[in-house]
Amino acid sequence: MVASVVQLTQVTKKIGSKTLVDGLTFEVRPGEVFGFLGPNGAGKTTTIRMMVGLMSISAGDIRIREFSVGRQFEQAMRHVGAIVENPEFYGFMTGYQNLIHFARMLPNVDKERIDEVIRLVRLENRIHDKVKTYSLGMRQRLGVAQAILHRPSVLILDEPTNGLDPEGIRELRDYLRMLAKDEGLAVIVSSHLLSEMELMCDRVAIIQNGRLLDVRSFKEAAGGAEQLEVRFEVSDQASASAVLLEAGCETRTNGSELSVQVPDRRETVAALNARLVAAGIAVYSIRTVTKTLEEQFLEVTRGNRIV
Repeated sequence: MVASVVQLTQVTKKIGSKTLVDGLTFEVRPGEVFGFLGPNGAGKTTTIRMMVGLMSISAGDIRIREFSVGRQFEQAMRHVGAIVENPEFYGFMTGYQNLIHFARMLPNVDKERIDEVIRLVRLENRIHDKVKTYSLGMRQRLGVAQAILHRPSVLILDEPTNGLDPEGIRELRDYLRMLAKDEGLAVIVSSHLLSEMELMCDRVAIIQNGRLLDVRSFKEAAGGAEQLEVRFEVSDQASASAVLLEAGCETRTNGSELSVQVPDRRETVAALNARLVAAGIAVYSIRTVTKTLEEQFLEVTRGNRIV
């Protein structure tokens, strides 16, 4: 079992009589991209602000590399890189000059490390241009470069795809997955683009009204559960239904297809196909039906919109 980099234990935030975050408990492991989802006002940004020390914790504890954010703030923040909202730079300076300026505030960041992060985010061709000429996507990449200069253990990004065009979103997604894999970073991403989260994340946490509803692995979030819906397109639906019923599978008709619920194992689907063929029934197609992350999210949150 890989030790977690980030641990939230019964984290609570209250302002007056209002509870914004209520007993959140989850962990994030190195080398994974962890998605943070919730409806409007769920407490995502509040949680992220507590993780990076921009907001105090009312109760519970957040530990980063075993250092408590509340009690050992400086030690914990040495392991954190973060972009909360849009990254800000000096527009009259080049990207390289901005990184040099930021590196002066960090220990043990030399020219070799600066050049390394520039290559990681693929800004080599534009790093000596002034930042005011950068697109929003390039600014995001420069922000990621700045955030990982000091080799953090966790990279926290709050709504990093805001304002990006489709190409910029795809580039950022690819960079984050590469950083998680190549740098061993734990990447925590809050986003309102569910389709992108589904492509980007290894696991997702869903919160509502400040409470954790579920933490799902990518497979689970994409619909992989203990039961799987499989649809068969066959030459004779009545005969196929009888054959599948003998195999213990109740069927229902979906247009030209027969739908059955089976255990999520490839061998089960192959065995059912073999039974149909042995009975002289032509099988034209077999497909599994999975719920998207968006469908499962709306299910869990009862249809509430997200930010």
